[in-house]
Amino acid sequence: MRILRSPANAIDDVVEYPPEHRYVEVPSGDGQMLRVHLVDAGPPDAPVIVFLHGNPSWSYIWRHQIAAVVDTGYRAIAPDLVGMGMSDKPSEMSDYTVDAHVEWMRALLYDVLGLTEVTFVLHDWGGIVGMRLVAEHPHRVRRMVISNTGLPSRDMSEPLPEVIEAKGAFADFQAFAATVPEWEPWTLLPMVMVTEAGAEVQHGYRAPYPDPSLTIGSRAFTQLLPTRPDNPMYPANNAAWEVLETFTKPVLTIFSDGDTVAPDGWRPIVARIPGAREQPHIILEGGGHFLTEDIPVVYTAHLLEWLGSPQ
Repeated sequence: MRILRSPANAIDDVVEYPPEHRYVEVPSGDGQMLRVHLVDAGPPDAPVIVFLHGNPSWSYIWRHQIAAVVDTGYRAIAPDLVGMGMSDKPSEMSDYTVDAHVEWMRALLYDVLGLTEVTFVLHDWGGIVGMRLVAEHPHRVRRMVISNTGLPSRDMSEPLPEVIEAKGAFADFQAFAATVPEWEPWTLLPMVMVTEAGAEVQHGYRAPYPDPSLTIGSRAFTQLLPTRPDNPMYPANNAAWEVLETFTKPVLTIFSDGDTVAPDGWRPIVARIPGAREQPHIILEGGGHFLTEDIPVVYTAHLLEWLGSPQ
């Protein structure tokens, strides 16, 4: 595995990004170590909230929520998924799998940081990775907040079709992402927001990638989308659902009415997870897929109200 790395000063001028960020090393899976970048803010002995982002974002997407929970007295941990933001970037798309992302985050959060009683706040691919981390280590988890994401599954008793091909809403997007000469994640903002991203926000999403080669992790995520019935994430996701269907700790969904990526992702969560019953689930008005960018104030208010005091 060849590992790429964003310049250390790439995000120095990103406005509003929390200053309390650092690097931690985790095993790559092939004998090397990967440097994972994360925000670690707030009192180190306070109850911890872990924010997991997706694609095409990085921990920058949580900047408003990080500031708010820290002001309330929590500790906030917001990693950049491997390949994204300022974390190390394996150089080949084949280096990235959902299982690898889960293992990298497991090593970071549980082995290196030793976190327990974790409150997870999850979005997009962070939902898939995070729900797997919850299901595989439920004793380390206090509760979950899930936004504009879900955990794809498939009935494994159904035989695969004779001809297996990518289908569905994201098949064309996936093919485009695989072949376009240069992949520029920040150009997807108009697809995931319903408001116009200002110059500072656009810069925030572009800053970690001063060289085109550094966007490989984002491009790789597009190829992991569940557009084929033989997607390798399904068996482990199904196993996770078996645990989540017995998970009684609190689970809240905060979705937005303008999401076009996972608009119904909340339905199986509310229907199948016992801890989601009788929770104040909400679909917020005026937000696209990146609801923390479109409606950060209202999103944060609902999040804080549910989290309550850290005491």
